[in-house]
Amino acid sequence: MNRFILFLLLSEMAFAQAGASPPARTPLAGPSPPVNMNDSENARKARAVLDLSVESLGGEPYLTYENREEEGRYYPLYHGRTESTGIPYRYYVEYPERDRFEVLHTKDIHIIPGTIDIGGVKSGAKPDLVVIHNGDKGYEVTYKGTAAQEKVDLENYLRRRQHSLEWIFRKWVRDPNVALFYDGIAVVNGKETEGVTLLNSNNDSVSVYLDLNSHYPVKISYSWRDPKDRQKNVEEEVYDGYKLVQGIWTPHSITRYFNGESSQQRFVNTASYNLKLPDSMFDTAVTYDPKAPPKKR
Repeated sequence: MNRFILFLLLSEMAFAQAGASPPARTPLAGPSPPVNMNDSENARKARAVLDLSVESLGGEPYLTYENREEEGRYYPLYHGRTESTGIPYRYYVEYPERDRFEVLHTKDIHIIPGTIDIGGVKSGAKPDLVVIHNGDKGYEVTYKGTAAQEKVDLENYLRRRQHSLEWIFRKWVRDPNVALFYDGIAVVNGKETEGVTLLNSNNDSVSVYLDLNSHYPVKISYSWRDPKDRQKNVEEEVYDGYKLVQGIWTPHSITRYFNGESSQQRFVNTASYNLKLPDSMFDTAVTYDPKAPPKKR
């Protein structure tokens, strides 16, 4: 038995025999302080890599831009292939939780159901489809009116937004409850990268891979379990074709992957930041239910 513990026991017995109460014990040490996961050398390395990426992307202008617009062509993919010649689109994003995309001429292009989630129009043309997100609500606007976005499509969109580059650099990195892990060197999309994983208090994580030379993001990756079949799904986005736009290095090629297969690709022709966007672009209301039975005449 530890000598110090034995001494304490014998002392208490002596006081008891003498009819006296033993003196109150003084705690040897207070409760252990909480462990700061980001105080390790590994975590500091991870934060330094992320900070360097932000500076390479443009620094403060990148972190503080209010909105952006992009125009280009969008390709829905199925098993890595597409039957589309490209869908012209215009896409507006207003940080943190509003966006709008407009798709042109969808009637003339074969589109795989469930793959339309970004789009746009050429200047002056009226879109065939507009999808608006405002907070946690989504809407689809067509010639029939405005309908609520399908539940599964909205859930998929909200998941992507929560793991987007904007949220990684503006929310995840600044959250003191998010742990950072430096994953080392990895080859991604033919480029040497440094990987960093961010883990929040809900046990949700996202990994970002940063070009070893330019420090631009090359890929983000995260996983989630389907609530119905409990299968693990992995979603990824790969970024390429960076160009300088208003002091911000902007990817002009974005490819999305689902469980290892490419599911969407878009090529940006033009991009711009900090426009004066009216609230009316993102404000709308449901006017009809596409699942409701037709009214009898």
